[in-house]
Amino acid sequence: MEQCACVERELEKVLHRFVMYGHQSEERLDELLRSVCEIRGQLVAFGVQDADLSVLSQTMAQCCKNIKETVQMLASRHKDIHGSVSKVGKAIDRNFDAEISAVVAETVWDTPERQKYLSESIVEHLYRQGMLSVAEDLCQESGVVIDMSMKQPFLELNRILEALRMQDLRPALEWAVTNRQRLLDLNSSLEFKLHRLYFISLLSGGISNQMEALQYARHFQPFASQHQRDIQILMGSLVYLRHGIENSPYRSLLETNQWAEICNIFTRDACALLGLSVESPLSVSFASGCMALPVLMNIKQVIEQRQCSGVWTHKDELPIEIDLGKKCWYHSVFACPILRQQTSESNPPMKLICGHVISRDALNKLTNAGKLKCPYCPMEQNPSHAKQIYF
Repeated sequence: MEQCACVERELEKVLHRFVMYGHQSEERLDELLRSVCEIRGQLVAFGVQDADLSVLSQTMAQCCKNIKETVQMLASRHKDIHGSVSKVGKAIDRNFDAEISAVVAETVWDTPERQKYLSESIVEHLYRQGMLSVAEDLCQESGVVIDMSMKQPFLELNRILEALRMQDLRPALEWAVTNRQRLLDLNSSLEFKLHRLYFISLLSGGISNQMEALQYARHFQPFASQHQRDIQILMGSLVYLRHGIENSPYRSLLETNQWAEICNIFTRDACALLGLSVESPLSVSFASGCMALPVLMNIKQVIEQRQCSGVWTHKDELPIEIDLGKKCWYHSVFACPILRQQTSESNPPMKLICGHVISRDALNKLTNAGKLKCPYCPMEQNPSHAKQIYF
């Protein structure tokens, strides 16, 4: 973080210089423009024949001098900004190591199978981002064959998201109605929020949409028990429709961030129905690598300085554990090998110092007099050193 802070400080200096340079340039150029306009106005008003040529000559000479000085001053200050920009590059080179190949296994992409997995991950990421033509080109050039059954969900997802970004709710509503039961099984409020947003769009149209809004309110009937308070607020806003919702206590209904929120909710629930994570595996891997890379570079530097051999192996493992945060924790269903029961949020899996994993309930039952003996090693250890590995 200290390296980032150093670069950020240099960047703030550059931005400050840019802002100051812009203000000063505008002030000087405006001043010159006023001066030139005044001289031009005098020439038009009095004519050259009525003016004292010597005075006119001095005035024009002074004006040209001011223009020349301004241009030189602006050019000089512009060169100073170039120096500040170069300092940012030097700060990046000084605080960050551009050579990261030392922590990358040379054989990581050496087989056609691994290269195929990488290409498929990139293609899937492009499909998720709506870059369909780029994904198709990559498939042709890499020789990767993507089944249509894999493409279709992403095509539909991007079509609906594009409509939502254009504030068109109809495709999303049709999709939500079609998948209503599956959304209810997920305890999703997506369909209600889509109807709510459509109702609000009618309210923003004013009194002319009053009857249509009242008729559309019938769509809230299936959600009356779960969203009673929200429906009451929506119906209460109709009282102020004549004077405009924006001038009423219900003006918060018109907040524009609701469109970004509904896009996020749709993406989350649609991915859940498709059995996909909200973020693509490529983006998660990239983010994880960015967090882990500084630690790996430091480890590599220490190993080289102390000449420790055998610490960094060429197996599919790292020399130490790197905490990437709960956002990057993924897991399958885990059943405790001791109690033979599936773990849960109230009874999560716990990793012992020796590396074996048991449930928290099993950990508590095996603890005796503040000590724990692993049922597999068996290694004696402090139970407080056990680490929760998810939830």
